[in-house]
Amino acid sequence: MVALGFVLGLLLPLMPRAHTSADVGFRFASYIDDHMVLQKEPAGAVIWGYGISGATVTVTLCQDQETIMKKVTQVKAHSNRWMVVLDPLKPGGPYEVMAQQTLGRMNLTLRVHDVLFGDVWLCSGQSNMQMTVSQIFNATSELSNTAAYQSVRILSVSLVQAEQELEDLAGVDLPWSEPTSENLGHGNFKYMSAVCWLFGRDLYDTLQYPIGLISSSWSGTPIEAWSSGRSLKACGVPKQGFILSDPVSGPSEHSVLWNAMIHPLHNMTLKGVIWYQGESNANFNRDLYNCTFPTLIEDWRQTFHSGSQGQTDRLFPFGFVQLSSFLSHANSDDGFPQIRWHQTADFGHVPNLRMPNTFMAVAMDLCDRNSPFGSIHPRDKQTVAYRLHLGARAVAYGEKMLTFEGPLPKKIELLAHKGLLNLMYSQQILVQRQDDKIFEENYKVNTLQ
Repeated sequence: MVALGFVLGLLLPLMPRAHTSADVGFRFASYIDDHMVLQKEPAGAVIWGYGISGATVTVTLCQDQETIMKKVTQVKAHSNRWMVVLDPLKPGGPYEVMAQQTLGRMNLTLRVHDVLFGDVWLCSGQSNMQMTVSQIFNATSELSNTAAYQSVRILSVSLVQAEQELEDLAGVDLPWSEPTSENLGHGNFKYMSAVCWLFGRDLYDTLQYPIGLISSSWSGTPIEAWSSGRSLKACGVPKQGFILSDPVSGPSEHSVLWNAMIHPLHNMTLKGVIWYQGESNANFNRDLYNCTFPTLIEDWRQTFHSGSQGQTDRLFPFGFVQLSSFLSHANSDDGFPQIRWHQTADFGHVPNLRMPNTFMAVAMDLCDRNSPFGSIHPRDKQTVAYRLHLGARAVAYGEKMLTFEGPLPKKIELLAHKGLLNLMYSQQILVQRQDDKIFEENYKVNTLQ
């Protein structure tokens, strides 16, 4: 069930987990479950949960009833939390993770099964990230194409907002699962993100090892809702209440989604993040987006690095989607060109000095004027995901000889007396004239090796 409204203070799920042998006093974190993917080497995966203060917790990793490793810790006073960092493991599985709590004569055991090790990616943003596979082009074919991707595991976070930072998720719409037509196409803007799924599927085709995908997005939400208070303060974002403009239909209050849907994940070891957001800032704090977006990236990186005991890379890869064009009936100044520019911190390209280790999927050419969800929601998410995965291969995985971005201008020269503008590009450009009024530019690309 989708939980709406505010969650005040620290909120813990009240229902016991079906596969545990303990009461609610001893449990794993909400997202540690059967079928999950944990981050592979060179990082160590973090396993954590709650218990009785002072108790000893032993975490055991097993495969085929053979013990692979053991880690021992104690439940901390006041927070009642325990945490261990597993030794780095190569991709593969399945494994079983067992946690045993002992205190005096008390002995309680938790287990999660079918655990894989691979790369874990967090996917966040607003409605274009939240769109499901059932809403995109060729949905029927895409929903039937899951059999070969059972090592791509998916999880979807419930829509929850909170006034304070939560330590654990208040709800999970879709627990860790193998992909099926039902959970990928559950309904409009429900369950699993199409962009997230297609991105992970493309990565799996290249990497051939398990991929974990976490969808945490909410339609119609501005960046302020996904940002911590400290990052908004750093950009001088003024405090405001509800926003009444059309593109904003979800929560808009400062930090409420950061508090409830991102911060509870910060102990997790991640490979990287992909992000699709900005439409709701086209006419709201638009001129601050060149600060709020790069600052969000920096803040998320620092928070996940610290929360995972240094296991998530301090500069983990962060990919995002450039906003597409759409048909605005209000006026020609829809704010999108400015947001696209601000998405790159006003550099016009990424990575750059303010946004290191980032990559961008261009989407300006994907306007979908006939989309039943409005042209602001293009249905060609396959191209978006493919371009994101190319950026990830180049930036996150260091693949060489891979073209993942278009040509960048090296020199611009205005020859006013001749009525000419000379452009020098970083890649070879071929201009083809279609007729007296239209021309087309093509550029030479490197072949994949």
